[in-house]
Amino acid sequence: MAGDNAVIIKRIKKGGHGGHHGGAWKVAYADFVTAMMAFFLRMSLINTTTPEQKRGIADYFAPQSIAQTLSGAGGVLGGKVMGEESARAGGAASVFQKNSPPAPRNSSHTTQNASPRGGAADSQGQASNTQSQSGETSDRATASSQDGDFAHAAEAIHQAVQDNPDLAQLSKQVILEQTPEGLRIQLVDQDGRPMFQQGTAEPMPYTRRLLAEIGKIIDRLPNRVSISGHTESTPFTGPGGQTNWELSAARANAGRALLAAGGLNSDRIYEVAGKAGSEPLLPEDPNASANRRLSIVLLREAPPTPPGHQL
Repeated sequence: MAGDNAVIIKRIKKGGHGGHHGGAWKVAYADFVTAMMAFFLRMSLINTTTPEQKRGIADYFAPQSIAQTLSGAGGVLGGKVMGEESARAGGAASVFQKNSPPAPRNSSHTTQNASPRGGAADSQGQASNTQSQSGETSDRATASSQDGDFAHAAEAIHQAVQDNPDLAQLSKQVILEQTPEGLRIQLVDQDGRPMFQQGTAEPMPYTRRLLAEIGKIIDRLPNRVSISGHTESTPFTGPGGQTNWELSAARANAGRALLAAGGLNSDRIYEVAGKAGSEPLLPEDPNASANRRLSIVLLREAPPTPPGHQL
């Protein structure tokens, strides 16, 4: 039969992927790329931002937006030689204005509901704590005010030396630093350029001019002044059996006279001392010329005694 020889063709439908998946992967990929761009942008900004700018940004986003302030004294001198840093504009004029200490704020709170028992003792204790805290606040304000005055005086000395052609070459021989004792001004010898003639207490002409300028500036502050002379450790024998002790004391007294000629009131002088080589500037090299120096210290003034406080 013809039907038995018929060829039957069966078409099998190939399986596919079941349709299009959509564009969700594109959205996820775009989010990933955006996040990576933001990350690298943030890293770039962090690397190019100064520490001061970072602190400012952090303070801006702080809960109360309170920015930290740094004291102007902040160790700007750091015991460095004047020639290492340039004077800031207006530094010389700023010494004429005294920094008034901020009014002390009482941070203690008096308890309203005091116990009947021991009420008088509690009140006395609270009053004592309040007085103590007020005294501490006053002490901090006084110290901060003196730090600011010392910084202004140092800048004024720096500026005076830089502006005087006859003294500019001495800038690296003038060392200024704030210490717990006060503002220390040291005039050190350099090979070929001493502050005094060798073996005598006779100051060099540029030393006279330098001390006159310093005397004008420190006279504007009320602090007492300590002056000491220093030599190297090399033994010295001068006329009449003079030693390094007598020589250093004579140089300190000569420095006192020159400061007075510059305008410093003699009542401000607290002490004049000769220390020979007992306090070398360079302990590792006691015979170095830099150990021969004149040290002038504006002493820190003790804070006033709180009312009712007995010594």
